[in-house]
Order: sequence, then structure tokens, then C-alpha cells
Amino acid sequence: MNFFDLNLAGLESWCLNHDLPKFTAKQLRNWIWKHGVLDPEDMTNVSARARVAVREDLTLHESAVVTEQHASDGTQKLLTAWPKPDQGKSLPILDASRATECVMIPTEARRTACVSSQIGCPVGCKFCATGLGGHDGNLTAGQIVEQVHRLSHLGGGRITNLVFMGMGEPLANYQAVTEAIRLLHEPDAAGLGARRMTISTVGLPPAIRKLLNFEIPVKLALSLHAPTDDLRRELIPWAAYSTIDELLDACSAWFDRTGREITLEYVLLAGVNDQPEHAHALVDVVRRLRGSVNLLRWNEVEGLPYQRPTDEAVIRFQRVLKQNNINAIIRKSRGRDIAAACGQLKHESKHSA
Repeated sequence: MNFFDLNLAGLESWCLNHDLPKFTAKQLRNWIWKHGVLDPEDMTNVSARARVAVREDLTLHESAVVTEQHASDGTQKLLTAWPKPDQGKSLPILDASRATECVMIPTEARRTACVSSQIGCPVGCKFCATGLGGHDGNLTAGQIVEQVHRLSHLGGGRITNLVFMGMGEPLANYQAVTEAIRLLHEPDAAGLGARRMTISTVGLPPAIRKLLNFEIPVKLALSLHAPTDDLRRELIPWAAYSTIDELLDACSAWFDRTGREITLEYVLLAGVNDQPEHAHALVDVVRRLRGSVNLLRWNEVEGLPYQRPTDEAVIRFQRVLKQNNINAIIRKSRGRDIAAACGQLKHESKHSA
């Protein structure tokens, strides 16, 4: 059983099933979450019986770290390999097809975890590295939570913010992602508040409407990337299944239900969607809902036919939005020198057991 799949009640039940007192559950969480201790023998205030039970019947880290990279700006990226679904407690096969990447992004005020929800990505955005290798399945809730735990103990303090903006489309793995949020929200686990967690989605209107009934009102970011349906469908294959109007209706319902403004993510591609006419068209889109715009310069991906926009083009684009009273922020690219920036995540290493 994966420790990170268990909420507090589930861990207490596990303890009772092993003839252990319920308070052992909080002891284990304290050691694992607060102190990052994974060896039961180092859990000094836990009973000998409990240490044996943990060693024999709980998996604490299901993945294996294949590589760890450090960027010049402090960003850290992990490539982790996962076991095949039928392996049980066997060691993971270190195979790139079963690997995902996650990132820790530090600033003076926060430490943000960017985690994956799927192995690869089925969306296939034309400008993004993640979908180049296809899609090899969903991660479980515990596997998502485990990424946050790994990033929490890289050094520098606990994770303060979480973004589902790694590999995969979070709302295409709805059940696991929402269960992971519940687990991470618990105070003696990661203890992340609703305002500290963001789901970034390419936009699946039925899933966004399903999220209206989710009890933890997290933040929502919509990866728009184009102001018209025709251009969006050129860049995002899944845009063929919903129009911008349908997305805006779902996002407006989200705002009405939660009071949370939507963040529109817009990756600027030189000569493709960064011209003044695109900015003016985007103004018409944003005016239809309560939200702001994050402008991101495209980060280079070898083999893709796009160019990073100039600073002048980005500032010009932002100026059009601001002149129309739209809150538009130019986001700094983090971790570009280790391919950890937005759109660059892709596991390229080939490993064998």
C-alpha cells in the first residue's frame, strides 16, 4: 500500500488493522512529511511493532529518481521513474516511457511545486515538448502527492504553493488530481490551502463544470494561447472539441461558484500569436470574464518550428492589454537552462533496470 495514497483516516485504519494505536498515524505523518524521514528505523518515537509494519506493508516512495538537475536561478527538476501498474512493490523499471518530471521553483517569498498528473500528455500542443513522446497513462493520487513530498525535501523549506502544470492534462485525470488535492490539503500532510493550489488546464468544459462541485475551491488557470478558435485549433489539437465560447461559459460558472478569478495563460510565439491584432482580439475574449492574463515567452524546444518572441513584441502585446484595463503580467521563464521552464518538460533519457 502506498503511504501517499492514504488520508489521515485511511492511515489510522491501516494502523488499527495492524494492531497499532491510532496515534501512530500522526507520528508517521510527522516523520515523513515534517522531517522527510523514510527509514522506519530512524523514527525513534514509533514502536518497534509499527516500524516493522511500515517496512513490510507500506511503500513510502514508489518512484526512483533517475536524474536531479539544478538551474542557475535555483529551480530544481527531478526525473522520476514509476513502476508498471502490475509490479506491486517491485523496484521501478527505469524506463523513460514510465517517467515523469516535476519542478521546484523558489523565490524569496515562496517555493512552488510544479507537478505532473500523467505520463506524457495526450493533448499534443504543437509548441510543447511534453506531448512529443505521446501519452502512457495516468498517475495515481499517491504518485502525484509523492512528487510534492520529494520536492518538499530538496532543501530550502517546505513547499508553499502547488501548480498542476507539469506533464499531462490534469482534468483528463480528474479523479486522481482531485483526490491528490484532498490529501495535500490535510494539515498534517502538506497542509496546502485552497488558494495555494492551481489547476492549469487546456480547457475541458465538462470537467470544469464538474469541478464546480469540488469541495476545495482551488485556483484555475486556462491555457488559452490564442484569441480565436481557428488559431487555437492550429496550436492545440484538443481545441477541436470545444470552442472558446464554451470555455468562457464554463469559466464564468466557475467564478460564479467559487469567487475565484480565472488566470488565462498565453504563450507568445513569434509571428504566430504575438501580433497587435492578436492582442486586440484577446482583449475581446478577456472582457467576457473576471480574470487576468499571464504572458509567457515561448521556451525553445529542439525540433519545433517556432521562435521565442522579442522583448519588444512581448511588451507591445502587454501594452495593448493594459491600455484596455486588463491586468496582464509578463512571467519570467524559470529553469530554462535545465529544460524545466513552461512547455519544456520532456523525459528524454533511456534507462534500463
